[in-house]
Amino acid sequence: MSKQQNPITVFEHETIRFDKGEKKITEEQFNALRLYYGEKGVPYYNLCYNGISFNEYVGVIQVGNTLIEVLPKADKSLKSELEENKWRNILIDMMRAVGSFDIRAPSHGNLKVKPNTILDLYFEMFVKEVEYLLHNGLVKQYRKKEGNVNALKGSLQFAKHIQQNLTHQERFYVRHSTYDVEHILHIILFKTIRLLNQINTNTSLHSRIGTLILNFPEMPDMKLSESTFDKLIFNRKTQSYSKAIEIARLILLQYHPDVSKGRNHVLALMFDMNKLWEQFVFVSLRKNKSSVITITAQTSKYFWLPENGYTSKIRPDIWIKFGDENLILDTKWKNLNGYNPSPDDLRQMYVYHEYYNAKKVALLYPSQQSDEIKGTYLPTPTYLNTDKVCSVISLAVPERGDGNRSIVKIWQENIRMKFDYWINC
Repeated sequence: MSKQQNPITVFEHETIRFDKGEKKITEEQFNALRLYYGEKGVPYYNLCYNGISFNEYVGVIQVGNTLIEVLPKADKSLKSELEENKWRNILIDMMRAVGSFDIRAPSHGNLKVKPNTILDLYFEMFVKEVEYLLHNGLVKQYRKKEGNVNALKGSLQFAKHIQQNLTHQERFYVRHSTYDVEHILHIILFKTIRLLNQINTNTSLHSRIGTLILNFPEMPDMKLSESTFDKLIFNRKTQSYSKAIEIARLILLQYHPDVSKGRNHVLALMFDMNKLWEQFVFVSLRKNKSSVITITAQTSKYFWLPENGYTSKIRPDIWIKFGDENLILDTKWKNLNGYNPSPDDLRQMYVYHEYYNAKKVALLYPSQQSDEIKGTYLPTPTYLNTDKVCSVISLAVPERGDGNRSIVKIWQENIRMKFDYWINC
C-alpha cells in the first residue's frame, strides 16, 4: 500500500506548477499528468508552462501516492484552510443530495473514516459494500467449465480427451456446468480490491482492505472495459451488488497505470460542476414541491430540420409546468461578479421563450449574495411590443450551518424559497 501524504488542495480554475508556487507538484508527476492528458486531452485540466490549469471539474486526481484535490468555489473570499474545509463539505453534501453517495439502507451506517478527500469516501463506501456482501454470503452462479475430471459428467470433449488422456485412462476431458462464486461480478470486485490495496493512501483503511484480500476468494484476472460493465444484468439475487459494482466501475475505468516507471499511476475521479449544479438545483426544487407543479429535467424539442441528416434539438436544464404556464430555468456554475450574462446565454433563453411558449425564463447562478435582476428583451421589427422577461437569479451560498442543518440543507431551503417567490411574482 502507498504511504499516506497530505493532499494538495486547489480550487477550480487554479494552476499548479513544478517550478514555482506555494503548492507544487514534482516534475515527474507533471510528466505523468502530461502523459495522461495525451494527444486528445482530458476535460479536467489543460497543460500550461511547467504545470496544469484546472477547469470546471472538481474531485480528486491521484498521481502515485500524491493526491490533488480540486474543490469548487462560488465566491471571492480568501483561499484558506477554513475555506477548503467549507467547500469540501459543500461538495460532498451536494453529491449526497443528488444521489452520488446513495447507499442501500442494509449496509449503510456512519462511515468510520473521516474523509480527507472524495477519494477516501468512495474507497470506504466500496470497502463497506464488499464487507456487507461477504457478511451475507457471496452469490453463486452457474458457469461452463472445461477440463479433466476423474468421473464422467457433462459432455465428453472427445478430441481433447484423446489428446490429453491417452495414457491416463482414469481421467475424462469434459465440458460441464458448475455452481460456484467464480463469475464476472466477483472478478470485478476482486480486481478492485487488489487495486485499492496498491493505491490506497488512507491508513485508516489499510487493515480493512487487507482483510478483504484475505477473505475474498481468489479470482482470475480479466481485462475490463466499458462494454463489460454495460453488459451486466442484475437480478433479484445480485441487486445488492449494484452499488459496489458502480463504484468499481468508476475506479477501474479511471485508473491509468504508469507502465514506464511504475511509480506515478494516475487515478482521476472528477465531476463536472455544471452538471452537478444542474442536478442539485433540480432535486432542491423537486423536494417538497406543490402537487400542482410539474418539474422535469433535460426535456428536448426539435427546432431545426435540415434537408438531409439529423434534426437538431434544444434542451433546457429544467422545465416547469404550473397549471397552463411554462417556466424555464437554466443553471450556470459561474460567478457573474456583477457582470451581465453572456450574449449566448441570453440568446438561448430567448429561444426557450419561443419554443416552449414560456411565461418566464431565468438563469440561475451561485453567488455571494442572493439577488434577482429582471431583464426584458427589446422590441424587434416583428415584435413591436414584447413582454419576454429573462431573470438573472443569484443563489447565495450560506456562510455556515445552523444546528442540525448543514450549509447545503440551508442552501436547498433558500433555493426553494427563492423559486416560490419567483414563480408567484
